[in-house]
Amino acid sequence: MESIRVVMCLLAILFLQSCGSVKNNRSSKEKMSAYLMTYFKDDTHGLYFALSKDGYTFTDVNNAKPVIAGDTIAEQKGIRDPYIMRGNDGYFYLAMTDLHIYGKQKGYRETEWERPGDKYDWGNNRDLVLMKSKDLIHWSHSILDIDKMYPEWNVGCVWAPELIYDDVKGRIMIYFTMRKAKGKTKLYYAYMNKEFTALETTPEILFEYPDSTKQVLDADITKLPDGRFCMMYVAQENPGGIKMAFSDKINSGYVYQPEQVDFEKKSCEAPNVFQRIGENKWVLMYDIFSVNPHNFGFAETSDFKTFTNLGHFDEGVMKRTNFSVQKHGSVIHLTKKEAELLAKHWNMNFSFDK
Repeated sequence: MESIRVVMCLLAILFLQSCGSVKNNRSSKEKMSAYLMTYFKDDTHGLYFALSKDGYTFTDVNNAKPVIAGDTIAEQKGIRDPYIMRGNDGYFYLAMTDLHIYGKQKGYRETEWERPGDKYDWGNNRDLVLMKSKDLIHWSHSILDIDKMYPEWNVGCVWAPELIYDDVKGRIMIYFTMRKAKGKTKLYYAYMNKEFTALETTPEILFEYPDSTKQVLDADITKLPDGRFCMMYVAQENPGGIKMAFSDKINSGYVYQPEQVDFEKKSCEAPNVFQRIGENKWVLMYDIFSVNPHNFGFAETSDFKTFTNLGHFDEGVMKRTNFSVQKHGSVIHLTKKEAELLAKHWNMNFSFDK
């Protein structure tokens, strides 16, 4: 009888813990009240933050000045392609390309590129910049040197890192664009260590494009409500644009679909998908590098099959209040407290209506 009582007590405890876990997960979702956008600019190669209460209108927290200067965190004195992720451990994670494309003009180096262009091609680099924070204000920092870890690959470039938590592996998966020497850019993935300072696994191919003569880059993975994964990415067709591939696994098995899902007449890149808080709607945001001045384009979907064109920043429902010529953005959700604390730190007026 005593053993039965013990078993029943354990089952009751597990049930209550399960209920509490579900409740906490649900309440944390209900607390999300704002949006944070990261981006960079070519003139500074620094990191920028912008906040939004509704997911439509964004305001830069530092009046269109970097929140972190690229020359303070990057080997090449500049960052590009910042991606932010909310971890399941209470931390925020940032991953960025370590590259300054105007390093010679700025006096950071004497050559056009870090290494000879005839051997390593345009925009060659070796590193990624990694950062971690509890409050979006104070950040730890490390450099992930892919070339030093794998010298036999003769790495030509390592660009556009993104992050996603793999529930199966129990680790953050980092995925990025990589070129070996002057070859074609391809998509790779690996798993981070717990400290978010180094790779725990060797990078592997994430997805092979059916036409090996084309370059692919800038992957962005979204976990869908049905458990599948949608990967947006760029195929450098003519024009280059955003395509989708779907898989039941986070790191393999993505099935090619030929259609482009952006609405641009010219080339675009850097897809990022975020969900509208409290809605069964997702926004695809992308960088239209083929227009002058640079701008973002937006499309909206509820099923990842059909998309509605939302136009460009300031040419439709999506608005900017105090910044422009932004590049390669990413968006996450914040709680009211997180958004207000970040705004207060940067002396930004961002209070919610009571």
